[in-house]
Amino acid sequence: MARSLTPQDAYSLINLVVKEATGQNDSIQAVDASSFASVGDFLMAQGTENVLNALSRVLGRTFMAVRPYDAKFRTINSLNTDMYSERMRKISFYSKDAQASGWFNTDLYTQHANTLDNGVNRVVNGSILPMGGLGTMWEQNQAIPLELNFAGRDVWDDSITIYENQLKVAFRGPEEFNSFVAGIMTEKGNDIESQKEAYNRACVLQMIGMTVDLNQPGSLVNLKAGFNNKFGTNYTSAQLLSTYLKDFLAYYVSVMKTLSTQMTARSKKFHWSPTKTVNGVSYSLLRHTPRDRQRAFIYQPLLNDAEAQVFSQIFNPQYLDVGQYEGVDYWQNINDPSAIDVYPAVPDVSTPTNGQKKGNRVQLDNVVGVLFDEDAMMIDYQMDSAYTTPIEARKGYHNIWYHFAKNMITDPTENCIVFYLGNDS
Repeated sequence: MARSLTPQDAYSLINLVVKEATGQNDSIQAVDASSFASVGDFLMAQGTENVLNALSRVLGRTFMAVRPYDAKFRTINSLNTDMYSERMRKISFYSKDAQASGWFNTDLYTQHANTLDNGVNRVVNGSILPMGGLGTMWEQNQAIPLELNFAGRDVWDDSITIYENQLKVAFRGPEEFNSFVAGIMTEKGNDIESQKEAYNRACVLQMIGMTVDLNQPGSLVNLKAGFNNKFGTNYTSAQLLSTYLKDFLAYYVSVMKTLSTQMTARSKKFHWSPTKTVNGVSYSLLRHTPRDRQRAFIYQPLLNDAEAQVFSQIFNPQYLDVGQYEGVDYWQNINDPSAIDVYPAVPDVSTPTNGQKKGNRVQLDNVVGVLFDEDAMMIDYQMDSAYTTPIEARKGYHNIWYHFAKNMITDPTENCIVFYLGNDS
């Protein structure tokens, strides 16, 4: 079914991912991102806004000036459709084949001969020869577009109460009281940054889960299997990440650089190409990702190990050369940093016009990197606002309410590669 246009209240998802990320959940739990991500629909469902209660609203972007904690996963591309639209239409075009030459007489077709007309086969002794002239120059050859609609709205709120006078007796003066209020606002700022990070983290988990579930050619790289196959060994993941770390890191970077180069070539690898058949001819959706459009998340503990063991040059930006990349301390749960456990949203590959559906549960250990096109993952910032209430005249306090509306976009038709080792069981 298509992505729902009814705003999806994402507070439960945000809270779960925050608890996972901050270690409040001791063990990793399955994150269900299938209802909160847009992976592209062929047919746009129609819907109406269902909360219109006023003709106008005053929006205030008055967030706190002090933000000691900055949300991670800022490498994800961002766009802003504002509140005027919760839909984004993306149009791509299928690759088409070359056509037979009409300029010359060839082994296949004779274009230039006495009495020969465009598109008319030559008949000799009652037989039609396969060398008749090609069609006129007015033969139509239309482009074949692919339209995907990314729609949806994930929403959540937050708030803080500020008392006007009641707490002043607990402090020695206005400076101390103001410092207390500043501390409240700083911590609220930290909460909001954690929520933003959680939404970005859920987007990354969704992308990894969708890529693993779809398993398109070249998009899922088992580094342990590849290393053992290339060098004729039978090392475990634990051995590769400890005893043979230097050899493994060199192999990992070599593979990533090779695939990064392959991504710059226009091909059918590393992404989902929806089936398209016109007049009996099947077409493929080809993609390429130049280096300056490539993005990567790399498991930070590997970078730390490389630096500690004095071969950080392996991950030197000039040597790695895979576009912009960001280190990730943990993917989902700080207590199980290299693992993911997610139910992704995926396109219905068998019947693409059905839209997206809930994918299979993806549980993966030792995820060490994600290399992707910047258009594969995007966060649509639709609303990010704060409102302050009047003072409650009887009780002497006011509230600040924060409202968020976003949409996570993960496009399976764009290039993405997941690197992992897997477990040893």
